[in-house]
Amino acid sequence: MAVKLYKPTSAGRRIQSVTDYSVLSKKYKTPKGLIVSKAKPAGRNNSGKITVRHQGGGAIRKSRIVDFSRADKKDIPAKVLTIEYDPTRTAFISLVSYNDGSKRFILTPQGLKVGDKVMFGESAEILPGNRLQLKNIPVGSFIHDIELVPGQGGKIARSAGGYAILQTVEAGYSLLKMPSGEIRKVRETCLATIGQLANSDWMNVRIGKAGRMRHMGWRPTVRGKVMNPVDHPHGGGEGHNPIGMKYPKTPWGKHALGVKTRLKKKYSNSFIIKRRSK
Repeated sequence: MAVKLYKPTSAGRRIQSVTDYSVLSKKYKTPKGLIVSKAKPAGRNNSGKITVRHQGGGAIRKSRIVDFSRADKKDIPAKVLTIEYDPTRTAFISLVSYNDGSKRFILTPQGLKVGDKVMFGESAEILPGNRLQLKNIPVGSFIHDIELVPGQGGKIARSAGGYAILQTVEAGYSLLKMPSGEIRKVRETCLATIGQLANSDWMNVRIGKAGRMRHMGWRPTVRGKVMNPVDHPHGGGEGHNPIGMKYPKTPWGKHALGVKTRLKKKYSNSFIIKRRSK
């Protein structure tokens, strides 16, 4: 995948870039049963109060139902029909048709093309898009869409360009190096898909202008240090001033940036061999 640049016909277009979508299928019709509409909460909770600021508006988007498990399609080959854009995620998705006639969406790894065959099962080959148990995957492989609990469905490495590295398998567990750098134990019976996810250049796209952020559902963000003291702990002062505190704060006075949010007694702490690198 690549990033596409345009001629500088305007100030906004001069510095913006977009993902090159020429690799996607041109003509296709998505099955209706695989598209759902979701209400946009715009940062509000069930009481209607804003709990996440700077959200709202944006283009209308419909979600695609992606199969993160494939557990009910064991040993059934599937053919890749299309490679599509999903407006609700960074990774590309592929529409596959199984030999029993059903169609599903799966995440698209690098190297997967229209017409390729994918399969889930112990007899599946070590090829991009095939899904196996961790104990059946060679050590050192790039994998994505990884389960943390057997049968739960993929939870890890699902964004564009994402992957984890299988380091070893021993004593019923496999050691995975996560995208964050964390090394973690996962049961060897958990499922994972071979390969690194496509659209790895997504992170290099430059938005370029404020209007494009509004289309994405992001409302304007104002820095706390340019506010008045009544509106934000960082506010006040003449001219361009630092925040004047030992640590940054939220608008409500709580610690921000670098605060540990993980529970000290979380049940899965024992599975983490090495914390993510700073």
